[in-house]
Amino acid sequence: MATTRLSTKGQIILPKSVRDAGRWAPGTEFEVVARDGGVFLRPKPAEKRYTIDDLIGCLPYEGPPKSLEDMQKGIDDAMRERWERKKG
Repeated sequence: MATTRLSTKGQIILPKSVRDAGRWAPGTEFEVVARDGGVFLRPKPAEKRYTIDDLIGCLPYEGPPKSLEDMQKGIDDAMRERWERKKG
């Protein structure tokens, strides 16, 4: 079992064997949980990055498919309404 020591600044160095086993690189963030009289560290889950491909089709739509011209008209109408609201 590897051991380490708490510094005067409250820092703990994870032994290399532990870092290697967890494949933790410098900068890895950990969640710290006090548990059963000790401390449990777990790597913070990476935030999911979404691409446009992940988001396509996420909103429900019922009806016939829209053409590009129909979509552009909808965008133009919405922008015109927004402009009119802003002016008035």
